[in-house]
Amino acid sequence: MAATPQPDSSTPTGPVRTTYRVQVRPGFDLDATAGLAGYLADLGVSHLYSAPLLTATPGSAHGYDVVDHRAVNPELGGEAGRQRLLRALRAAGLGLVVDIVPNHAGVAVPAANPAWWDVLARGRSSAYADWFDIDWDRGRLLLPVLADAPDALDDLKLVDSELRYHEHRFPVADGTGDGSPREVHDRQHYELVSWRRGDAELTYRRFFAVSDLAGLRVEDPAVFAATHEQILRWAAAGEVDGIRVDHPDGLRDPAGYLTRLRAAAPDQWLVVEKILEYGEELPDWPVDGTTGYEALAAVSGLFVDPDAEGDFTALDTRLVGRHTSWEDITHATKLAAATRLLAAELTRLAALAPEVPSEAARAALAELAAAFAVYRGYPPHGARHLAAARSEAGRRRPDLAGALDTVTRRLRDPDDELARRFPQLTGAVMAKGVEDTAFYRWSRFVALNEVGGSPAHFGVPPAEFHRFVAARQVRWPAAMTTLSTHDTKRSEDVRARLAVLSELPEQWAQRVTGWMAAAELPDPAFAHLLWQTAAGAWPIERERLHAYVEKAAREASTSTSWADPDPAFERAMHAVVDRMYDDPRLHAELTAFADEITPAGWSNSLGQKLVQLAMPGVPDTYQGTELWDNSLVDPDNRRPVDFVVRRELLTRLDSGWQPPVDAVGAAKLLVVSRTLRLRRDRPELFTGYRPVPAHGPAGRHAVAFDRGGAVAVATRLPLRLARAGGWRDTVLSLPVNNMTDLFTGRVYSGGETSLADLLATYPVALLAPTNESVEAAS
Repeated sequence: MAATPQPDSSTPTGPVRTTYRVQVRPGFDLDATAGLAGYLADLGVSHLYSAPLLTATPGSAHGYDVVDHRAVNPELGGEAGRQRLLRALRAAGLGLVVDIVPNHAGVAVPAANPAWWDVLARGRSSAYADWFDIDWDRGRLLLPVLADAPDALDDLKLVDSELRYHEHRFPVADGTGDGSPREVHDRQHYELVSWRRGDAELTYRRFFAVSDLAGLRVEDPAVFAATHEQILRWAAAGEVDGIRVDHPDGLRDPAGYLTRLRAAAPDQWLVVEKILEYGEELPDWPVDGTTGYEALAAVSGLFVDPDAEGDFTALDTRLVGRHTSWEDITHATKLAAATRLLAAELTRLAALAPEVPSEAARAALAELAAAFAVYRGYPPHGARHLAAARSEAGRRRPDLAGALDTVTRRLRDPDDELARRFPQLTGAVMAKGVEDTAFYRWSRFVALNEVGGSPAHFGVPPAEFHRFVAARQVRWPAAMTTLSTHDTKRSEDVRARLAVLSELPEQWAQRVTGWMAAAELPDPAFAHLLWQTAAGAWPIERERLHAYVEKAAREASTSTSWADPDPAFERAMHAVVDRMYDDPRLHAELTAFADEITPAGWSNSLGQKLVQLAMPGVPDTYQGTELWDNSLVDPDNRRPVDFVVRRELLTRLDSGWQPPVDAVGAAKLLVVSRTLRLRRDRPELFTGYRPVPAHGPAGRHAVAFDRGGAVAVATRLPLRLARAGGWRDTVLSLPVNNMTDLFTGRVYSGGETSLADLLATYPVALLAPTNESVEAAS
């Protein structure tokens, strides 16, 4: 068994080398998390990476709706629970990385948020009026909580000097409490309006289009100090080793914010949830890197066969009945996001350009946002992205040439208020238009439809991958890497199995065509997404698949939507799901096909996991994914994790058990634990990056690299490899003599090593110079 450090609680933790993400929440609180410390240490993790810990909306399952920045969430165990967690972590030799949310605060329950409650009660005179990004010049603060009915306010009541609307409570300003509920309401600093008016008329900036999350003005030093006091106190006390910053694109001045945060927490590992588009570089911020979505795209793409792109494009065209393009779909979804979901924010921006007629200003800004190629433009490349957006917007809307020229000229001036606010819109437009709509609408090959991914780029050849990783090692060696998060649309193992479809496009086309004909749905693009999802996650509980398709279809907003659900379509959609389980022929065919592709999916899963854990960066393991995890989009990926099973399997592995690659998933646990332990115990083996080419007839099926002593080897495109006769005479040149594979314990003498021999037991290998610490890690 690996030698796990056993320091006392006063021992300082070392640098953040690896993290394990835990969704701390009501139901799995700080004490439950503390109970994982020994297991995580045995797994090889250096730091626990926690969901947000500050007080959130009561019952929040995620913690990104902070309501009180002054205290640890009492539903998680409060400050006492945090202290118990710290003691448990320190006793196990682990550190802590926390997630913080600077962009927005939760306002769904006003009484739970003291600052928001005070703003509602006192309006502009509130001491917290400047905390929130509110356009006070447009009148009362609109709160979209009413039913969509003309008489909704008839249900308003006055109780205990508060206004009540069903379960909602609102304060009453001093001296305004006399009269009927309607009369009292009309005297307040806020106005309750229909939920449908939220997207179009709100007078406060939101997180994306979520009216329950109000934007914070952390660019104000006083707001920064008040909302970060707890986090920075923990940092100063050495109780936090790393900070993950949620959604910096939403801030007015991300670079300024991060400069201030770095100055206040100079010794902490600092990463940002910045989603980079294909080929985009992270700005030169004072951080250690991103949370790793660009790494996710590169690693997962490595196991997709680029040669299948034409076949899947042809299949999509045939199923949908017309040719579709990612560019046209995303332009349409982003334009809809700008003009509908984010209409209130668009109106606020247009008002900043009074020299342009209002409707023309709105249309020009919306077109520019829809044409913006990245979430947000930053120096030095922001001007280039703006110029490209102006060109594309002009091509699509030549009638707006004058308005486009005027607003673009304003947007080039960094001191212009319009230029300062416009980037906050483009990021939201990208997130809502692409992540939350187009990813569900374009179903050509859904394994690519992932946060940080680019569905138009079909796979990542090994040479491109090596270039990406080598550059990352030079510029961002301490950035996070990941394969699954609470925001991914599908777990890493679902994507790994779906990648197998790229190796058998003709067979998939035949299967899915038959299934769609047998269980018809009047939206063939969504039907294709549904059948791919089922194939990737099967067997999956019926209720989970029902929940997923309802969310996915409403996000796609083609045949149904959140605002206007179509009961007939949704009945038909759920009927298709039920037929997967109840129709004997369909159920048998789907099960047989999933069984057929699952072993290759396991190979891909082990390969991409090893690559992610061994490549440059700080690798994160999302809770539960050390075993097979066929999760879908949240809340599915926040389901409880059976840590008892994982502990038991790890104990068996440490007793010498050599697990097969089967449904239990212990082979993945072997890969995770041995790689993490090697990174912990011998960090000097992970200080560089050099591709290791394979020579021979099957060389394209191997991806290998030397991290400065540790060599990782993975198999790609396993079905094509098998069809071509296996590895045959393909060899890999090992850098030194006597290297041990940590997964099998076998020792190799160096020089040219047969891949057929090296990968005879598992489709992956992790080699390190043989010595006692390697034997301990294995």
